[in-house]
Amino acid sequence: MVNSLEHAGLLMLAGFALGTAAALAYSWRSLRHPASHGVPRFFAFEGLVILLLLNWRAWFADPWSPIHLASWLLLVGSLVLAIHGFLLLRRLGQATPPPPDSHLHGFEHTSTLVVTGAYRFIRHPLYASLLYLAWGIALKTASPLSLGLAVVTGFFLWATGRREEREMIARFGDAYRRYLAHTRRFVPWIW
Repeated sequence: MVNSLEHAGLLMLAGFALGTAAALAYSWRSLRHPASHGVPRFFAFEGLVILLLLNWRAWFADPWSPIHLASWLLLVGSLVLAIHGFLLLRRLGQATPPPPDSHLHGFEHTSTLVVTGAYRFIRHPLYASLLYLAWGIALKTASPLSLGLAVVTGFFLWATGRREEREMIARFGDAYRRYLAHTRRFVPWIW
């Protein structure tokens, strides 16, 4: 008979396997192109999976404490920013189907540089939303392990943004270089 500790371990392992399978399914095209922004993004996804698995039990524990309120603020901000960023790319980016051998997903293969809404202030609203998600999840327990994983996930998101910026310079040239000079990567006016 499986005891509760073994059962919890099996559930964690199954959750990790499912999360990794989802990250692989989404990142498969990118992983075939090692220099693409999708490679560090895959590892950021893995960090999010691990953070979620480590902290899910504390999700609603003491929901009105200051640390949980900060967590909820980050989580809601993450969701709003993700929806806003996707809608802007869809409406204004004029996405075209990527070539069959491309590492890009359809919504990423834009023909117009989007510089309004959240993109007016930060270059990577979608990655910023993942960064806010990581910190929102980490604050659920605020353990050294969770906070360390949020830092590591943040590093992979930073690397993702840097690689994507090189790709955007190759695609949009001087227009993107001018855009770089007037925006921050993840946090308006700060970083």
